[in-house]
Amino acid sequence: MIIRLGYVAMSNVVKNASPSKTMTLTSFSKLLDREAAIRKLERLGAENLHNTLRLLRHNRAHDIMVFRFSSRLIPLIGHEMLADWDPIPTLSAEFEELGSYAKKSGMRVSFHPDHFTVLSTPKADVLKKSFEDLERHAAMFNAMGLGMEAMCNIHVGGSYGDKEKAAKRFIANFSTLRPEIQKRITLENDDKTFNARETLEIAEKVGAPMVLDIHHHAVNNEGEDAVDLWPRIQLTWAGTEIEHQEAGASALPPKIHVSSPKSEKDPRSHADYVEVGPLLAFLRGIAPVTPRLDIMIEAKMKDEALFRLMEDFKQQEGVAVVDQASIQL
Repeated sequence: MIIRLGYVAMSNVVKNASPSKTMTLTSFSKLLDREAAIRKLERLGAENLHNTLRLLRHNRAHDIMVFRFSSRLIPLIGHEMLADWDPIPTLSAEFEELGSYAKKSGMRVSFHPDHFTVLSTPKADVLKKSFEDLERHAAMFNAMGLGMEAMCNIHVGGSYGDKEKAAKRFIANFSTLRPEIQKRITLENDDKTFNARETLEIAEKVGAPMVLDIHHHAVNNEGEDAVDLWPRIQLTWAGTEIEHQEAGASALPPKIHVSSPKSEKDPRSHADYVEVGPLLAFLRGIAPVTPRLDIMIEAKMKDEALFRLMEDFKQQEGVAVVDQASIQL
């Protein structure tokens, strides 16, 4: 099994390269010239996109082929005070440059819209905003020129007092999304509500790939073994598309999220680094049935956690190093 490691949004190594510089709503409101205020937001967006490109160049230099973009590339986008503002066409050159570099480098990139994007909600206004947020993420991918291999990862959402009804609501709402948006969505189990088995059942019903978060599974399960669930989870990736297929590849490699508990008292929060032992046990459990796997590291130390995990892997029996950010079991 070939395993590629990636990380989320920001680098601890590359300095002064935040991809999510912003302006508070209060600061925006204080600017009397609305057009000038909007231009400032667009300049911040351009700076965020430039910094993201710097991160991709850093990643390429270290063989990191899996990366999650910040969902805060454009400050205040989607806010009701700016409902008539669409900055994506204005920033088209920056988006195109970013997407072109990702494609040229063979990188797998994604978004993870925040917890306000919820398809299980019973509230019409929340659902409308969730649909609009997914549309914006898809528009950014389209502006980058990226195909359906660039995906948005979301959770099922809250249970609102009745998990079965919430699941049915998610399925119904998912089905009303535009087909392009549906194809760009992956579903992830969470640490409090919809566990891995429940998320898998929903993913199978709506035809979305499932991203297994093994940390979330450890703190939210009903006794299921993640390795036992894996063959079904892996199957959800069978219908995914690859724009530039590798030899023998017919679909995207499955993706998982990994992190370690911050402490025994706070098992749900993420630690600075990833403990290699539990992760390696899972990887060895699925290796016989999984030729390729991509891992998104969600540790607090970002790319530093990736580099440390690679060093830890080098000390493990039966682990071969492929490059600076990939191993083989």
